[in-house]
Amino acid sequence: MAVRFGTNPIAWSNDDLRELGGKTPLETCLKEAKEAGYEGIELGHKFPREANALKDVLGTAGLALVSGWYSCALLAREPQEEIRKLRPHLDLLKALGSNILIFAETSNATHGDRGKPLSQRPKLKSADWREFGQRVTEVAEAVAKEGIALTYHHHMGTVVQSAEDIAAFMESTGSAVNLLLDTGHATFGGADPVVLAKNYRTRIAHVHCKDVRRKVLADARAKDWSFLDAVVEGCFTVPGDGMVDFPAVLGELAGYSGWLVVEAEQDPEKANPLKYATMGCANLKRYAKDARLA
Repeated sequence: MAVRFGTNPIAWSNDDLRELGGKTPLETCLKEAKEAGYEGIELGHKFPREANALKDVLGTAGLALVSGWYSCALLAREPQEEIRKLRPHLDLLKALGSNILIFAETSNATHGDRGKPLSQRPKLKSADWREFGQRVTEVAEAVAKEGIALTYHHHMGTVVQSAEDIAAFMESTGSAVNLLLDTGHATFGGADPVVLAKNYRTRIAHVHCKDVRRKVLADARAKDWSFLDAVVEGCFTVPGDGMVDFPAVLGELAGYSGWLVVEAEQDPEKANPLKYATMGCANLKRYAKDARLA
């Protein structure tokens, strides 16, 4: 099967810094996402969370539900408690026909705090990875029984950020735990997304395609910005507008047939969402075709 192309509403309305695109109606986001060439979209904070209402909204827009982010707290609570907390989100995904759960540990994360530089992000000690991995694996195995693939999102400002973090996480988790490859967060965090695609191809179940502006990234690192300051200053952009080698990344994903999602958060006042969404979709489809994924 060929890949499918989706997007995320974060280009229109940011989830972590809600004044970015705060006045943009959900209907505008959905209309422009369809116009830009996407067939699906991930959840955002403006979406209804009742199944029938969500079906109506997405059906009117002609878009499928790709997936939705879930903030876990397995450093603070047991797997069975996490599974109970997860239940409404899981049921919503199932009702809308999504088989991907985007999962990330955020109990001590800093990515949503503009006042905290990335140097203050949490880190796990070597001895703590095993237990954390076992907890994530237990949740993943439970949701897999319901036909949902848990895909872990490595993310700036969290315990799984760097190449070393990703390696430790993947080593400490079982096969039920899939990896969400995010090209932008990998690059920002110092990991090579091409290497990640090659090393974890068999466990990659979802891909977020965002590009990185080299100059802004250098400033963010040199000045120790917060994650949200980096976003506001334009660190991320859509595929083909930055430094990520997408042909090489997709070239390592032979046989992948999931979603390729353009998820490139920017300030919509600086980067027109429709313009960039259209550019990103066209570029990504071209790269995927050249890599024989589409």
